[in-house]
Amino acid sequence: MKYSSSVILSILLLVLGSCSKDTTKIEPEAETKVEIEPQGVFFPEVGSASWETVTPELLNWNEENLPDLYDYLETKNTKGFIILKNGRIVVEKYFNGHSKNDEWLWYSAGKTLVSTTVGIAQDEGFLSISDTSSDYLDSNWSSLTTEKQDLITVKHHLSMSTGLKDYVGQTLKWICTQPSCFDYEADAGERWAYHQGAFTLLKDVVTNATKTDFTNYFYAKIRDKIGMSGAWNKQTLLTLYTSDTRSMARWGLLIENEGVWDTETILSKTYFNEMTNTSQDINKSYGYLWWLNGKESYMSTTSQTVASSSLVPNAPADMFAALGADDQKIYIVPSKDLVVVRCGDSAGETQLGPSSFDNELWEKLNSVIN
Repeated sequence: MKYSSSVILSILLLVLGSCSKDTTKIEPEAETKVEIEPQGVFFPEVGSASWETVTPELLNWNEENLPDLYDYLETKNTKGFIILKNGRIVVEKYFNGHSKNDEWLWYSAGKTLVSTTVGIAQDEGFLSISDTSSDYLDSNWSSLTTEKQDLITVKHHLSMSTGLKDYVGQTLKWICTQPSCFDYEADAGERWAYHQGAFTLLKDVVTNATKTDFTNYFYAKIRDKIGMSGAWNKQTLLTLYTSDTRSMARWGLLIENEGVWDTETILSKTYFNEMTNTSQDINKSYGYLWWLNGKESYMSTTSQTVASSSLVPNAPADMFAALGADDQKIYIVPSKDLVVVRCGDSAGETQLGPSSFDNELWEKLNSVIN
């Protein structure tokens, strides 16, 4: 378990008023109540299930509104829910038969794991996202002419702007990675479309650039370094990441801390900034596979319509998120030092990423944290 020096000083001043929970169980009447909010960022140790907590009361949150939030989450088919403040668990709840040790599919929230892995490979000199995709894939990886294919860079895959026909509504062609499924729709950079097949090729880019299987490279560079559980698992049609809810929270904490885990830099600040800001001029609410709030407009995963609104009006403007099908959510809010995680079945609106649930949930969250 790791603490900043200020946290250690606070603990000494309180005569061990805040205690670790991973060794001796202390009865409630023997505990000394912590009177001040812990300072600094807490990082749970790799290989340990222990995690420091802080109460909503200590943060001056509106505790009286928590039951309404929990009722809402449960009725909306939520399985796991966690709120972190500066890395400490403020809320951790499980619903509908789920438990702390149960795993769940991330769906497209896992795309953010891939975008970060690409960034690490670039940081280590294995690739450049400005290179054409053909530099890391077979020269005939698409059905496009060589001229049009060579307009597509790795960055276009990260920003969903390859210009490839996305076959929205045709699932098999949308996820297909065969050359015959990659057809020309527009020049790279001139069209934004949420394209699963084009995204999936990023794993091959990393594999071919690093000469290491993408899965093993991700495990070594991210998962094992921050103590996540879980694995990439081949489903019927896709390979998706699965983990427990706390591992989703660990991932959110790494990103909330701008790619640094405790004292180790996992991802460069330069790439982090690019990844979490607008990546092209068409869908301003999209970075490198991260969804961005507070922008003037956004596009959904299934439409070419540009909506003149921020992605989640009820959420803080600086919030950005990993979003997956059936309402898998990892929200990062730097201005409030928050990570919010929700996994479960669909809350009611079937979407591949953003949904009306985002705005509804943030209305409930605001009644607690504001």
